Order: sequence, then structure tokens, then C-alpha cells
Amino acid sequence: MPSIYILGISAFYHDSAACLLKDGIPVAAAQEERFTRKKHDSNFPIHAIEYCLKEAGISREELSHVAFYDKPWIKFERILETYLAYAPLGFPSFLKAIPVWIKQKLWMGDLIKKELSFEEDLIYPEHHQSHAASAFFPSPYKSAAILTLDGVGEWTTTSFGVGRDNHIELSHDIQFPHSIGLLYSAMTYYTGFKVNSGEYKVMGLAPYGNPVYVDLILNELIDLKDDGSFRLNMKYFDYCHGLRMTSKAFDTLFGAPPRKPETPLTQREMDLARSIQDATEEIVLRIARHVKKVTGEKNLCLAGGVALNCVANGKILRENIFDSIWIQPAAGDAGGALGAALFAWYQVLGKHRKADSLKDSQKGSLLGPRYKSEEIENFLTSNQYKAHKLDLPAMSEQVARLLSEEKVVGWFSGRMEFGPRALGARSILGDPRSPKTQKIMNLKIKYRESFRPFAPVVLREKVSDYFELDADSPYMLIVAPVVEKRRREMTEDEKSLFGIDKLNITRSDIPAVTHVDYSARVQTIDEETNPEYYNLIREFEKITGYAVLVNTSFNVRGEPIVCTPMDAYRCFMRTGMDALVLENYLLLKTEQPEFADSGNWESEFELD
Repeated sequence: MPSIYILGISAFYHDSAACLLKDGIPVAAAQEERFTRKKHDSNFPIHAIEYCLKEAGISREELSHVAFYDKPWIKFERILETYLAYAPLGFPSFLKAIPVWIKQKLWMGDLIKKELSFEEDLIYPEHHQSHAASAFFPSPYKSAAILTLDGVGEWTTTSFGVGRDNHIELSHDIQFPHSIGLLYSAMTYYTGFKVNSGEYKVMGLAPYGNPVYVDLILNELIDLKDDGSFRLNMKYFDYCHGLRMTSKAFDTLFGAPPRKPETPLTQREMDLARSIQDATEEIVLRIARHVKKVTGEKNLCLAGGVALNCVANGKILRENIFDSIWIQPAAGDAGGALGAALFAWYQVLGKHRKADSLKDSQKGSLLGPRYKSEEIENFLTSNQYKAHKLDLPAMSEQVARLLSEEKVVGWFSGRMEFGPRALGARSILGDPRSPKTQKIMNLKIKYRESFRPFAPVVLREKVSDYFELDADSPYMLIVAPVVEKRRREMTEDEKSLFGIDKLNITRSDIPAVTHVDYSARVQTIDEETNPEYYNLIREFEKITGYAVLVNTSFNVRGEPIVCTPMDAYRCFMRTGMDALVLENYLLLKTEQPEFADSGNWESEFELD
């Protein structure tokens, strides 16, 4: 019997992506940005689609079904109704948005059929159905509550329901313009960061501040009920009709206009970040408790952009509202491509689903391109880059030794990650014991804001030795405190510091991954999911006694995570990295020829 191939697509908002299922199993998934080198690329994901087909070894004609992650006509209805409701205030925004819809977005079906030469009917789940499908169907649970939270889909911004076996049902929702995601994005805009990409910067900035504006947010910006339902006070927001997120009334409420991007951060922005983070956590916790009460389920699955708020996720886990939680690693719109495909397989085709309550079916989210040893060798030889070919034990030993000497290493190994986090395939690694690592990696390698924390990766069996966590966190989506025994007591002078002055204080024996509030965004790793990565950390433990490394994404500020060997080499040579691993080849910076960088960062991934 021939296999059934289902292609899922998300596009035209941000983080376009494609995913391919073979008989219900994800065989490939990737964001378009990785190939075009345009961060958060929202264009039709033709490169990602071609990659998926190539990975599966099939032609376009062999596709059985194609699913798109939302319903364009309903989304257009919401946009049109919103503009009419606020007319004539939204006329400039209307003139900017509507031509794109009329020309392109409304005709998604025609575009897909033309690009893929696909003649069958397309499958269109609702936006939050795609999120829910991406959350529940890959999870290890036979049944679970499902919670989706984001900016907005068609109309829905927040929804919950239940998944059982091969069926999901969303029974409750909150609709636009009332949205946790848009509330957080409004503060992201107000504090001078870019909406839809800067929210994680606000989350990272929050521990430097004090929650002085929480009451103002909860009393003025949002009417929050005990059950987690809410309504925003729309006089403070412009996103329904304007080209800004916040209104003049918002400026008056908080006493100043928005911070201009790239200007110096002050204590005020830190306090605003802390306040919106604390308010968001309170909202999410109330919703989670209500979802538990209504559904009675023991497990919770999360997706949507707000599910990338790993601090809030950690709070849900530590509050013991549910026995366990599982978060889609590509929780934002990119994951909608996977959700749409899974919705088609289970909900439309009615296929049987297996779940063992232990392991998810996401395969570590390692669903992107990989490069064979001979491909790496050809790349190195043709460019005359010097490298040392090593077997796995020797590679682990040599790289662990370099890391123990406070060297920074680019790690390019296996299949690229699907989702926004580097999980040990396209990572930059460092020594967590060094108090210099965070500053070096932020300023000389990542070229990003100095306040940004770095995440630890730790052997799963050792996680409780370092963090107040005894659960799997393979996708770096849960924040947990560093255990007390590893913390360093601060002096009275250090305790009196404010804001960014807190940055350079050593807080634990793993200072490079300990944030200013003693927290860390933890990734756990097991030998089955990624043996090369696991063995490296185990070798580092043999040398240093520490089963943990610094892990950050292999990119510089403003660029997507690297995809190809050339992407990795360019990043390596443009930054202060000391060494680069390309599969089983080790490159040392001191041995490389002078690098004539043309500045062209386009991906060199070949498409057949």
C-alpha cells in the first residue's frame, strides 16, 4: 500500500514554515528563514517545502494532502470588521494592509496549487486548531488538556479544550482584540523592542527590574477575572486601527512615550519588563487552574507564541496544577505547519494514534537538513579550510577539553532543529563555570544586548543536581531555579545594586547560566535523542566534574540560526569563536586562512 504524504504549510504572518508527514510521522520540518537567511521570513515557504520533499525523496506529484494552518477568509473577515468598527481611525492602516490581502493572502489556495502543481482540495484547520494539534498529537499523552495562547489567529487569541486519542476539541476561547499575546507585545513595543521577535528580550530583561507597575497593568490595562478570563481596556491600545501597538493614553498612563529602539535601557524599562512578566504569569496561572478545574485532566499541552514564555511555563510546573506538561517546541506560527499536517492525518483522515505516556513523537525536534561526512569534506577541500577529522570519542574529548579551557565552540552536528531554540544541532557552546563566558559570548560572538542570559544544557539524569527540576525539558521551554547548594550568598553591597549593575555578580558555581534571579532556562539531554551531544557533555563532566554546558543558538544578532556548513563557517570566522565542529571535522580559528567575507549570507543549500 503506498504511503500517505501530507504537507503542512504556515505563511504570510511571521516565521513561515513547512512540515511533511509520512504515514503520520514527521519526516521533515523547517522554517523558511533558515534557507533565505531573512529572520522571521513570512514569505511563502518554497525553500522549506523543497527541502521537505527532498528529505523524503518524493516529488510534488506524490503529495496526498496539503494543509494550511489557518482560514484566510475568516482572518480577512476579522480584519475588515475591525477596520469598519473603528472607521475612520484605521484608514492609513487599512490602506497598507488590504492591498496585500486582495493581491495575495486571500488566494492562498490558488497560490499553493500553482506552486505545487497540486490539484486536490486543501485542508484548512483554524489557526488555534493547528496550534492545539501541534501541542497534543506529538505529546506522549493519551489524553490531556490543551491550552493555546498567542496574539491572534482568525478571531481567537486564547483557547482551551481536551485531546483524547486521535481527536482534539477546543471548547472555550477568548477573541480579538482581547489577547495576552498582544498585551505582552504592546509592552514589547513600548519598551523599544521589535514586536513578534523582541518579546523574549523583555522576558530576559524582567529579572533586572522591580514589579512596580503590576497593579497599574492589572487595574487599568486588563480586567482579569478569577477564572483567568479577561478583557483589555482598548483605549490604551492602537493595534486595532493604527500603526502602533499602544495609544497616547498608554503613554500618559505610564508617564512617557515609548522608548526609541537601540537607545540606552534604563531602570524604568527593566521595571516595565518585570511588571508585564509578573502580570502575564498571574494571567497564565489563573487560566491553567481554570482549565484543570473544567477538564479534570492530569496533563497539559501548550502551544501558541505565549507558550514560548518559559518563565510562565516553569511557574505552571512548580505550582503542580497538572501532573505534567508538554510544550510544542515550535510553539509559534512555524509550528502551525506541523499542527495543520497532524490535524489532517488524525482529525480529517481519522488515523489511529499511539501514545505511551513516556516519549513524545517530535524526535527531539531534529527535523531539519543534515550534511553527510563526504559533503562536509568536499566543502572544506573546495574552500581549502583546514580541519581535523576525528571519530566521535576523540571529538568529544578534544571539544570538551577546549570548553574546559574557556574556549567557545560552534557545534554543527546532525539534523537542524525545528523551532526557535538551538538544541544541540546548531549551537554555540561554552563553559558554565566561567564568570567571563556570558559577557564574551554576548558581546564578541552574539553581538547582542549584554543583559541577555544564556541557557544551560544538562544531562537528564543529573538535572536535579543543578536545578530545582526533576522533569524532562528537552526543548529549553522551562525555567527553573538553580539549587540552593550551588548558589553564592551576595554581600550587602551587591544586594543593594539595581538594574544592569547586577549583571556581573557571580551568583553560583555555574555563573554563565545563572540569571540575576538565580533562574535558568533548562535543556535536558538524553543519550537516545542526541548521542553526540550527550557524549560531549559527559566528557566535559569527566574533565571538570560538571555535567552542564552553556548552549546558545548558532547565529549572531539579527540573523537566523545557521543552516549550512557555509552559514556556520561564516559565523565562526566573523565572530570570536575559537573552534568549529562540522560533523566529524574540528576546525581551529588559529589555523584558518584569511577569510574574504563577501557579506553575502544567503544559504548555499542546494535544491534539486
